[in-house]
Amino acid sequence: MCTVVIDVEAAGSARLLAVRDEDPHREWDALGPWWPEQYPGVIGIRDRRAGGAWLAVNPQERRLAVLLNRADVNDLPGPAASRGSLPLESVSGRSPQGLPRMHGFNLLEVGPDGARVVSWDGATMRETPVTPGTHMIAHDDLDDEQTPRITAWLPEFRALGPAAASADWVAEWTALLGASAELSPEDDRAIIRDNRPHGYPTQSLLYAVAAVTPAGVEVRDVTLPSPAHWTA
Repeated sequence: MCTVVIDVEAAGSARLLAVRDEDPHREWDALGPWWPEQYPGVIGIRDRRAGGAWLAVNPQERRLAVLLNRADVNDLPGPAASRGSLPLESVSGRSPQGLPRMHGFNLLEVGPDGARVVSWDGATMRETPVTPGTHMIAHDDLDDEQTPRITAWLPEFRALGPAAASADWVAEWTALLGASAELSPEDDRAIIRDNRPHGYPTQSLLYAVAAVTPAGVEVRDVTLPSPAHWTA
């Protein structure tokens, strides 16, 4: 039940804030070049168990991808493939197609040609362009008004104005993220979350901020002091 806020300036220019929710007992590695042979030049946040990525970046190609889970509409027969390959393949220029044997996902892709969300619900694959402006996505559709945290916080992020026009958009966005953490992490409006009351073992563990522009890619990740908590 991760969350991403993205502000698109134009094709090839976007800034984003991504919060990762995962089981705290599932080990992971911070941003780094963890796949030098299979994905040379790619950096990302690696899931140690399956070896894939939650977020991946290809600086040379100016591509970034973030993976968010999405509910299945059908039961998947047989074993499912790991979704962690999706960001790595995406930043290598290979977006998901067809009918993957994977559980549902939203894959946010940012590249020189623009930004889009590729969604799979276990039955149908579809694409949603991310148009200029500020948007949010979690486990449902882009800017989905049925998602409480989007209803609560998207207007607040939009009120900050275009990220590209700000002298320090990262400070402004992370300050608002910190303000959102004044909510209980169990509140369904929260961005920094404890999803256990909602039936999932995941909690917010880290966030990443990134800018993809014609000048290049900047990205950094910050681990929260403890799961589902903004401050120690």
